[in-house]
Amino acid sequence: MPAPAFPDHTLESAPAAARRSMEAVVNKQGHLPAAVGRLATSPQLLDGFLKISAIFESTTLDPLSREVLIMTIATRNDCHVCVAMHTAKLTALGAGADLIATLREEKPLPLPDERLEAVRQFTLAVIATAGAIDDEALQDFLAHGYTPQNALEVVLGIGAYTMSTLANRMVDAPMDPQLAPFAPAPM
Repeated sequence: MPAPAFPDHTLESAPAAARRSMEAVVNKQGHLPAAVGRLATSPQLLDGFLKISAIFESTTLDPLSREVLIMTIATRNDCHVCVAMHTAKLTALGAGADLIATLREEKPLPLPDERLEAVRQFTLAVIATAGAIDDEALQDFLAHGYTPQNALEVVLGIGAYTMSTLANRMVDAPMDPQLAPFAPAPM
């Protein structure tokens, strides 16, 4: 995309409707991520993503399960910024290097944790079937300690992070220096 289509907005140059959301991100993260500056081109998309991701963070899915879902979407949709950001989050949560590497590389190997593999497989099944999962997929997910509520929360996460990954790719969101240590290796 040409740079002028998605400018690197600052708090001063952004559409007025995006400024409150941008300020909230700055207050939370201590800086304005480049992706947020570009997504501010659509205040509604930026605000919608921030709200839906906050709702997803409040679900009953545990933090590692949420991050496995997010990384599954990020790698599937090839969002380098999202992969870096959520590698940093997984690292902060104390996730093992094997778990992170398997998620980042979309390895066909199962994740080292069966419960987290269940959420990854369920996420992929929901995407592959557009939500029309079979009873076996649901029962396998439930057998790993998840609940019917968690199954619907997976749908919420897929929606939130599909929005994020597609938008970040469309605006060609650049990597922030803070995320560089977690960035995927260039191909």
